[in-house]
Amino acid sequence: MDYKTKLAEPMNKELFADSFSKSLNENFPKYSKYFDFDLQVFCELNTLIFEINKCQLLEFHRATITLTNHLLERLLKLALIYNETGISAIETQKWNSTFAEPNKRYSSISLGNSIEINKKLGLISNSEKEFLFNVIRELMRNGFSHADSSKILEDLPDDSEMYQVSFSNPNDIKKVNINQKVIPFMQEIQMENFAKASSNQYFDFVFNLIFRIENRLTEKFEKTSM
Repeated sequence: MDYKTKLAEPMNKELFADSFSKSLNENFPKYSKYFDFDLQVFCELNTLIFEINKCQLLEFHRATITLTNHLLERLLKLALIYNETGISAIETQKWNSTFAEPNKRYSSISLGNSIEINKKLGLISNSEKEFLFNVIRELMRNGFSHADSSKILEDLPDDSEMYQVSFSNPNDIKKVNINQKVIPFMQEIQMENFAKASSNQYFDFVFNLIFRIENRLTEKFEKTSM
């Protein structure tokens, strides 16, 4: 049976069901805490957080990172919008007039600008700003949302020593030098390993950042109303 014939065979539904069930049972104790939260300001992020956590449960590491990138960018833009509109209830007939200008001003800005403005307004701390700008923006956002592996793989050596063996002549062992940073399938292996090691830490950071920004917005508007 050749490779194309194998790919053309129908997938076994039971194999998927067993795999998903195994991952769910193994990972639910670890990740169930991310289903138990109560957002007061950023309620529109509820379904996105649930979606990301389901990716974590099923060990979809690259999907977790890519969706967390989206969560982070959306969070920072919403923070800027609510910083202008306030976080109190708004009458329905005033929704358009209240949100139109802030949405226009912030919905298309870059991640770098969004980070800078949030820091200037005191919605993120200096350490959070540095981490978001220098680490998250370069590694997670560019590495996965922009499919640029260069930063993630830059510490790998340009030449890795490997050995090539022939099954027809197992004694014929040849040494070859391989640059894993430029060979597509090796890039993918390294990116997969990176995602497995970092996806939960990244999501956990953004998840907790949401509540820190909520608290800062709440404190800000409580002070202005006194």
